[in-house]
Amino acid sequence: MSLATNSPAHSSSSDDFAAFLDVALESHSSDSSPNKNAEVGNNVESERIKRRKVEKLVCSEEDTLCGVEEQSLEVLSKQQLCSHPGSFGNMCIICGQRLDEESGVTFGYIHKGLRLNNDEINRLRNIDMKSLLQHKKLILVLDLDHTLLNSTQLGHLTPEEEYLRSQIDSLEDVTKGSLFLLNSVHTMTKLRPFVHTFLKEASQLFEMYIYTMGERAYAYEMAKLLDPKREYFNSKVISRDDGTQKHQKGLDIVLGQESAVLILDDTENAWTKHKENLILMERYHFFASSCHQFGFNCKSLSELKSDESETDGALATILKVLKQVHNIFFNELSDDLVDRDVRQVLKTVRSKVLEGCKVVFSRVFPTKFQAENHHLWKMVEQLGGTCSTELDSSVTHVVSTDPGTEKSRWALKEEKFLVHPRWIEASNYFWKRQAEDNFPVEQSKKQ
Repeated sequence: MSLATNSPAHSSSSDDFAAFLDVALESHSSDSSPNKNAEVGNNVESERIKRRKVEKLVCSEEDTLCGVEEQSLEVLSKQQLCSHPGSFGNMCIICGQRLDEESGVTFGYIHKGLRLNNDEINRLRNIDMKSLLQHKKLILVLDLDHTLLNSTQLGHLTPEEEYLRSQIDSLEDVTKGSLFLLNSVHTMTKLRPFVHTFLKEASQLFEMYIYTMGERAYAYEMAKLLDPKREYFNSKVISRDDGTQKHQKGLDIVLGQESAVLILDDTENAWTKHKENLILMERYHFFASSCHQFGFNCKSLSELKSDESETDGALATILKVLKQVHNIFFNELSDDLVDRDVRQVLKTVRSKVLEGCKVVFSRVFPTKFQAENHHLWKMVEQLGGTCSTELDSSVTHVVSTDPGTEKSRWALKEEKFLVHPRWIEASNYFWKRQAEDNFPVEQSKKQ
């Protein structure tokens, strides 16, 4: 993507004037030279000819020097009129003028020191949007940790994970492996099952970015594992060093229209301004340190010597959702292509997951908590279901952690579904109503 139609002018206007004058004199001299067969040894005549040329250039009101001066003034005028769409360091990328104040947004992941003002960002986004729509592509922003992969510091490996050191794959051809030791960042990394196929197929439908809260060095190392040939991301690798707000991610540093962007991330709170673009991922906890980080007192996949399914895991599931959203956006909407909004498509697809379900909660929310403000209540509504605080024949599900509550017993008596809250969360992660039998409400083991 071109950031400007012209390259920065690094020379001063006086340099331009001098260079132009030299060219003008040389050009006039060659155009007015005597016949090549004539005697050229007459220095006096030669000097007189040169002097006349200079006089003609300098003294005539309508001569070349006036044109030169006008062009020099035009350069100065351009600098004064230049909107300074962006800068490298403190120099405008168009006119080369040094700028006293920094403005706009930094795009250091594209080029170190690059800043663009809001008008230029909008211009580039409009250009990019036209190109994307022409190629039937949208934009996909991908988180790294717990979404595409899982990493741990070497010192955090548990005794039960030490066996992994003998199962490291070669960095010579990362496409043939999934477990890597990266001494440069003192990290062991496990790629999520299906990730290579996911990226290959998603790249046919989306222009893809990496966006991580990790450091830049770490982000680049992960990008090498995921995209060794730089086919998918190229320079579009954004780290926390590039963000404009601490502990937050934002689309302000993504050169794409928000109406064409989907986000894949395991952390909803990282995208407070862009939740409508977000597809929330089930976290990938391969290493024990990852489980501990999020307060899970259980064995990790590595400790269990297990892993997610290639065909039925999170990435395989979400790829189907992405293909569905892409197909609806380009093939099933009636309005003009430029007016379509992928956020509305995503909302529509999500609203089909629990369509027809009416849910009542029992002892899931804290006492005196406003039920409709709870995230599970909101999640059911986003998935197309309805929620109620009262029991009636239209209720399809009672969600509880205790089978002994009055509402739970009612559900069993009336042959309604009695499910654990994880049923809602699983349906949300997999974008499909999950089998209720897999989420039973079991009696507490307390004596």
